[in-house]
Amino acid sequence: MSRTRRVAVTSPQTRLARSRRQARGRWRMPRLRTSDAERAAILYRTQRKRGIPALVAMFVLVLGLPVVFAVAPGLDGVRMWGIPLSWLMIAVLPYPVMAGLARWQLRRAEKVEDR
Repeated sequence: MSRTRRVAVTSPQTRLARSRRQARGRWRMPRLRTSDAERAAILYRTQRKRGIPALVAMFVLVLGLPVVFAVAPGLDGVRMWGIPLSWLMIAVLPYPVMAGLARWQLRRAEKVEDR
């Protein structure tokens, strides 16, 4: 009887991780040159500062909706397509706004990198 040989199929990342484990010595992340490290640190700080307005806008959106509902309880009485407007505002409004904020922030971060 001939037996077929079993072969384990793994992703390239798994093979890489296993080969690093088996290799002698510890794998160390390559170090950046001093000039590249300084540029990376500047990019990180600049992008972090530029991300604050998008983060604040997201918090205003998410935490502002309950305030709007508390201030204007009449929104429950307004209906669109038979659904209360307050429900639509909770279920539909945040997602396109957050996607727009993410896109805006990504463009701002990429502009910093392109300089």
